[in-house]
Amino acid sequence: MSNVEADVKRQVFESAQSARTPSDIRIAVLIPCYNEESTVVSVIRDFRAAIPQADIYVYDNNSTDRTGEVARTEGAVVRVEPLQGKGNVVRRMFADIDADVYLLVDGDDTYDPKSAPEMIYKLLSEQLDMVNGARQTQISEAYRRGHRLGNRVITGMVTNIFGNRINDMLSGLKVFSRRYVKSFPALSSGFEIETELTVHALALRMPIAEIPTQYKERPEGSESKLNTYRDGFRIVRTIIFLIKEEKPLPFFLILSAALAVLSLVLSAPIVFTYMETGLVPRFPTAILSTGLMLLAFLSLASGIILDAVTKGRHEIKRMRYLSIPLLGAERE
Repeated sequence: MSNVEADVKRQVFESAQSARTPSDIRIAVLIPCYNEESTVVSVIRDFRAAIPQADIYVYDNNSTDRTGEVARTEGAVVRVEPLQGKGNVVRRMFADIDADVYLLVDGDDTYDPKSAPEMIYKLLSEQLDMVNGARQTQISEAYRRGHRLGNRVITGMVTNIFGNRINDMLSGLKVFSRRYVKSFPALSSGFEIETELTVHALALRMPIAEIPTQYKERPEGSESKLNTYRDGFRIVRTIIFLIKEEKPLPFFLILSAALAVLSLVLSAPIVFTYMETGLVPRFPTAILSTGLMLLAFLSLASGIILDAVTKGRHEIKRMRYLSIPLLGAERE
């Protein structure tokens, strides 16, 4: 970025903040870590250089190496979360830390810190609640083929249901507003937290954006904690759970339709036989078919009822979200 472009961005940034200058804005860099001794120092140094005014927090999630020790030596605020899993760490971070802007980044030194100022600028200047860093890389080792395919499939599932506004849902680099963080329920325990973070924003129709960010392979000696199949299954399970919770009518409508079709398939031969002979030769199948059709209607009724409940719950979540002042709103 040229000096002229930087000056323009700074002027717009300060104009958007009115009476508060960028140095007055409390920015927290949140780094969840599990056995990242070989990379966490570089992450702390790089993000401190990119955002000098930020406070850097490292949450050590039961590491068996010296992650916490080396992070503390580097000047980060180090805390410990005993409940294993990234979701548990993020929940603790969001609850403990008070700031205006939150930058969440993995501690594996794969994300480009130069994207951080741009993401924060976009969040503040456009009054957004979340800015997602969409990973881009030409290094095949950085982004395994299985992970790349899984990310596309899982992101596609979520965007087709909740809205096509994010291209890289599982990115570990995100920037959030205070009102997002303090209204986020954080129910997940593991890597499925990335899905929950995105669905929370999409379900409440928050103002969000996405910008590309460079992604690189892990340094030598650092290993990924993400298991393609195990964590992929957990993420898909979380998506199904969130669909049931956030979109109950479509969920139970599909279930109702499946049960109704199965019931009709089983009952068709019995009905034809009865019309021809006046007999019901397979009475147990007739009972099963009737039970499946009753379940289909019960599923449909459940979807209608839960849809009304969900709308009320969304209203409560929306009111909680709106009760947190927008950064800079007190000056308007």
